[in-house]
Amino acid sequence: MPFNVFEIKKFSISDSVSLPTRDEIEEKYKWDLSHIYETDNKWEEDFIWVEKNISNYKKFEGKLSEDSNVLLECLQFDDSIGMKIDRLHLYASLAKDSNMKVFKYQAMDERILNLATKVSSAASFIRPELLEIPVEKLKLLIDSKNELKVYKHFFDDLLRTKNHTLKKELEELLAQSSEITQVPYNAFSMFTNADMKFPIIKDDEGNDFEISHGRYYTAMYSLNRNFRERAFKNYLSEYKNYANTFSVLFNGNLKTNIFTAKARKYNSTREAALDRNNIPVSVYDELIRSANINFKPLHRWASLKKKILKLDELHPYDVYVNLFQNGPEKKYSFEEAKEIVLKALKLLGEEYLSSLKKAFNNRWIDVHETQAKRSGAYSSGTTFGIHPYVLLNWNGLLNDVFTLAHEMGHNMHSFYTGNSQPYPYANYSIFLAEVASTFNESLLLDYLIDNSESKIEKLDLMEKYLSNITSTFYRQVMFAEFESSVYEKVESGIALTPDLLCKLYRELYQKYWGPEMIIDEEEDYTWTRVPHFYYNFYVYQYATGFAASEALVKKVKEEGEPAVKKYLNFLMSGSSDYPINILKSAGVDMNSPEPVLAVTKKMDYLLNEIETLIE
Repeated sequence: MPFNVFEIKKFSISDSVSLPTRDEIEEKYKWDLSHIYETDNKWEEDFIWVEKNISNYKKFEGKLSEDSNVLLECLQFDDSIGMKIDRLHLYASLAKDSNMKVFKYQAMDERILNLATKVSSAASFIRPELLEIPVEKLKLLIDSKNELKVYKHFFDDLLRTKNHTLKKELEELLAQSSEITQVPYNAFSMFTNADMKFPIIKDDEGNDFEISHGRYYTAMYSLNRNFRERAFKNYLSEYKNYANTFSVLFNGNLKTNIFTAKARKYNSTREAALDRNNIPVSVYDELIRSANINFKPLHRWASLKKKILKLDELHPYDVYVNLFQNGPEKKYSFEEAKEIVLKALKLLGEEYLSSLKKAFNNRWIDVHETQAKRSGAYSSGTTFGIHPYVLLNWNGLLNDVFTLAHEMGHNMHSFYTGNSQPYPYANYSIFLAEVASTFNESLLLDYLIDNSESKIEKLDLMEKYLSNITSTFYRQVMFAEFESSVYEKVESGIALTPDLLCKLYRELYQKYWGPEMIIDEEEDYTWTRVPHFYYNFYVYQYATGFAASEALVKKVKEEGEPAVKKYLNFLMSGSSDYPINILKSAGVDMNSPEPVLAVTKKMDYLLNEIETLIE
């Protein structure tokens, strides 16, 4: 079947060097934000409602210990404000990401961040005031009113963090600073997505090719090595040109997080970040330790790539190219991809598939790459009372099919959580966030391997699995080790110059990929372009999530319906318990090393299978 990159009325990618505008994309491939607010004016009405009601926090201040009715009214009022803020933020951020050059939505996004800061400041008395109530009295208040029992886990978690909650005045001060602390990431995002201009180069057929974030990744899969090298060097050279600017933004982000951790009396920024979800620092340390003693599979993979590609030297721009393609890489329309994903996830039952179809058929997804649209892909997470949305930048490669499965894993996790939990728990921790997404990817890969029609197709799919392990496990552990290293240096008073950041990144890249990898200077600047480094110890959870999902897939395949039921209950659990406990209920113990080590063992198994097939 012929493939059309964009199924639209006026545009074909072959007609233009430039990306299409948003107006050139059919409506069915754009998310429908009217599900959140029918018009911008409706958004304004809720914005004004929140502004007018912020002052009502005052009537609860100093009175939370009086009786259970006041306590309940305060918590429910805070929830009602939170629901509005979440909804306002969702609309503004999605509208902004649709076209980052529309100043109106940039302004709306800034306004809601400012309003959220005011709300946070007004509500900042709640936690410290609750912690001033003697524990026994607080328990009596909770037990005396049935409606308060829904907040039991909230109170348990509050008491757990008592030593890191400050007095009311200091909490208010920290809340007021939140808008400032977001500046480094906001500046990074705006600069890289809207202001940076990448050069036009020749593609693998000699045509002009305007590099973008999405097209860079497409180029890395090209079979034409010269084109890969040109795209790699031209893309990263732009980041190198602004290394000083990125260094200032990066250091600013580190220092804001260090400031907050110190203010809350944590021993380190990493401890502070992990404590939000009650994750022991030992989990992070064990992840890095176990990866460092299990580099052999990754080094084997590098050696095998070099051998099959018949290269004298393996470079970073050779990492993604497919080894076993039989002719040009197959392309997929978005419609084809949806059908493949539905078939791959059939094991999860009709209820899950029905929810997935609802998302596909009701414009929850923004599909194609357009001018000034935010790069990458994401799912918007849970917004109480509103379905989650997904952003894609579709290029039609197999990797895009996996991205769809991945983001719909997030999407369904948010959808099930939002439909199953009350507002206080209608979200899930970052630690759990990557489990459902990589779970879907694993099922998709198994489905495609099982339905492969030739040895070369099977080899190609096994390579895909290895690439998943490389990018979702090893690469993220490498990022986690880099992040830990840079924080330790800043916390000990060492200045992070661009040269030092490049050196640190290069050393880790060499260690992980091993002696076969020859590192180009441009790769040293990858630290400048990773948005997740602004998320404060986020990336390690890709690796732990990948390991947990591998264990869950194994259980679902071996145990059938009972394991599926446990998995769906996992999707519904939200933040009703600590993430370690939620995973344990699903059948995975993250306090043991087995889930992580299972990934490296799976990689060894796949390498053995590939080597057998190519003999």
